[in-house]
Amino acid sequence: MKFEFATATRIVFGAGAVNQVGPNIKGPARNVLLVTGGNAQRAGRLLSHLAENNVSAALFSVAGEPEISTIEDGVAVAKKANCNGVISFGGGSVIDAGKAIAAMMTNDGPLHNYLEVIGAGEALKKRPVPFIAIPTTAGTGSEVTRNAVLASPEHKVKVSLRSPMMLAHVAVVDPELTYDLPPALTASTGLDALTQLIEPFVCLRANPMTDGFCVDGIHRVARSLREAVFNGQSKSAREDMVLASLYGGLALANAGLGAVHGFAGPIGGMFPAPHGAVCAALLPHVMAANLKALGEREPKSSALHRYYRVASLVTGNPHATADAGVEWVQKLVADLPIPNLGIYGIREEHVADIVAKAANASSMKANPIALTPHELARTLRMAL
Repeated sequence: MKFEFATATRIVFGAGAVNQVGPNIKGPARNVLLVTGGNAQRAGRLLSHLAENNVSAALFSVAGEPEISTIEDGVAVAKKANCNGVISFGGGSVIDAGKAIAAMMTNDGPLHNYLEVIGAGEALKKRPVPFIAIPTTAGTGSEVTRNAVLASPEHKVKVSLRSPMMLAHVAVVDPELTYDLPPALTASTGLDALTQLIEPFVCLRANPMTDGFCVDGIHRVARSLREAVFNGQSKSAREDMVLASLYGGLALANAGLGAVHGFAGPIGGMFPAPHGAVCAALLPHVMAANLKALGEREPKSSALHRYYRVASLVTGNPHATADAGVEWVQKLVADLPIPNLGIYGIREEHVADIVAKAANASSMKANPIALTPHELARTLRMAL
């Protein structure tokens, strides 16, 4: 047994936790770049809180998922404003953008040099400026991961800027910030959270530390995602989902992912498809494909037993079969406002290209079994 575990220096969790941001800004970082989503007005309360703690902020909005150029623009704004810290207030895209901006504020050379897949993949040479992550959705867990996912429209792919030094100095996780999320976004991000709990639990690099987060997180999603979608003001459901999302980030960063995320990278780079919605549409079909392949080629794999455990957690039946777990997830996706992938323009003629790119994705390496191109293509078609 070999594993390592690393996460944000400090995690502050609970209703009203956002009010502790000011006191957590240490030392000279009193002039920050505040990275927000397209609607910067949502950060009004945070801006007032920062001002009360003598912290000035320059605003930088990220509309949609960040591209390489987004980071370059953010770094320019931060340097022009003489910022010496970064705070991200938003969903996973906003947090990833803030992480990357904080890193490139101190590291020389073009961003391309440090990117995986399309770049040289150089290691960061200098520590990023202090970075605080404040998620306002419950899905990505990006507040406790060590990479930033960026789109390269030129290459039609999403790639990562990755370094242990990119872990947040403080992650502030406040369920109250998710109360006003609309049902569709709650559903897609919530299923992203479930994916990021199931995939690390069954992956090749699963370990006892991340298992604990996955087991409790899967249970929380199973009992609360529907409630959070259809009754967004439910405090207990929102708290469960935010905690499950945090668990997912801790798990994926310290274990691994699988075929769902192997597909999600290429699809997100090629089509205007939100990451959470892609994961949601693919999850039950990837689970079914993995179970079939494991049963046929690796019937003694520990991953099969783990799929039985997933089934017992989501159904509440300790004797549930692994197939029953797949059926439960399929029904959940059908019951929630989750579209098929075809709505984003993915057609049969794109399948081969997506499969080729997915097979080489870093996330695919931890899938519990290597799926053949035929299996990957069949799985993708099921989600169209």
